[in-house]
Amino acid sequence: MNTQAQAPIRIGLIGTGQIGKMHLDRYKDIPGAQVVAACDIYEQEVKRVGELYNIPHTYTDFRKLLERDDLDAVDVCLHNNFHAPVTIEALRAGKHVYCEKPIAGSYADGKAMVQAANETGKMLHIQLGTLYRKETKAAKTLIDDGKLGRLYHARSTGFRRRNRPFVDGYGTPHFTRKETAAGGALLDMGVYHIAQMLYLLGNPEVTRISGKVYQELDMLEDRRQQSGFNVEELGIGLIKFKGGLTLDLIEAWAIHAGGFEGGTVFGSQGGLKLPSEGPGGEKVPFTYHTTVSDMDIDSTINLDLMDLRWHRLREHEDAYDSSQHHWIAALQGRVPLLDTAGIALRTMLISEGIYLSDGEDREVTADEVDALSVSQAVTL
Repeated sequence: MNTQAQAPIRIGLIGTGQIGKMHLDRYKDIPGAQVVAACDIYEQEVKRVGELYNIPHTYTDFRKLLERDDLDAVDVCLHNNFHAPVTIEALRAGKHVYCEKPIAGSYADGKAMVQAANETGKMLHIQLGTLYRKETKAAKTLIDDGKLGRLYHARSTGFRRRNRPFVDGYGTPHFTRKETAAGGALLDMGVYHIAQMLYLLGNPEVTRISGKVYQELDMLEDRRQQSGFNVEELGIGLIKFKGGLTLDLIEAWAIHAGGFEGGTVFGSQGGLKLPSEGPGGEKVPFTYHTTVSDMDIDSTINLDLMDLRWHRLREHEDAYDSSQHHWIAALQGRVPLLDTAGIALRTMLISEGIYLSDGEDREVTADEVDALSVSQAVTL
């Protein structure tokens, strides 16, 4: 239910590639969202996209776009190592910023982005699409209502059988090179699942991280050479939080397995398992597990009916339909912005901690990751 008029929000999009077009498609369904300017270094493409999506102003220099005084916000859809410099310039130009995941190519760069947002008083929102899924809303409600009791362990999982960017037939080599992407499976897809777990757990403070990354599966030799593939296709880790809570994770771009179970959260009074796909592609539903009257209960929840009811009865429920719905609603002043920047920054701390642990062949502390993180930023 939405009883308040939705004020127009004027947006400038930076990056009109695959992800930029996905953002543009989403904006078409959001009342009040108006993309009035777009920028890309490829002039022919940005003009084509401008005509396709009825965007009146196009640029090849993002700084020219930032000079516009009629923009409420900027949407940054670039590769990971470009996030920090472009976002920071946009914030300092007086624009609120919505940035693609991960927050940046390194923890140091992510910290600089959050600091710039705090210094300028502008909103910084990171695209963490899993936070708006029906199962996440159901899980968060059960946790916040105390149905799981004291949380003590969670598991983050992400599965692809053999679906690495470019080398397995989709996407560009930019996804597989550290100089543009900074990392592989953990930063591409793992960010969604780790951030989802951090959100459900209340974004707890990380103390120690242990992990390992792999690149073991065969790939076509010509694709290997063209891709410059030097990132991980599999990442695993164990994370310890302040207060004793733990998280284990596994994230695969490619692995010889029939599938993983969905993410899980365990508490003293109950547990939950997020949806996943079985070995044959069958859907494994969201389940909640508890004990009632000394009997073990395994139950499912009708997420579609939950979603229908909440949209009928809750004001501004549409503000949580997607990351972009939430962003526009926050800019309209209809809802407070979720701390996606804080969650994304801690997600980056975990991912970079796994890389550091792998390189050092030992468990590392969060303070070590902070101290040793260096900028990976590439300036346009």
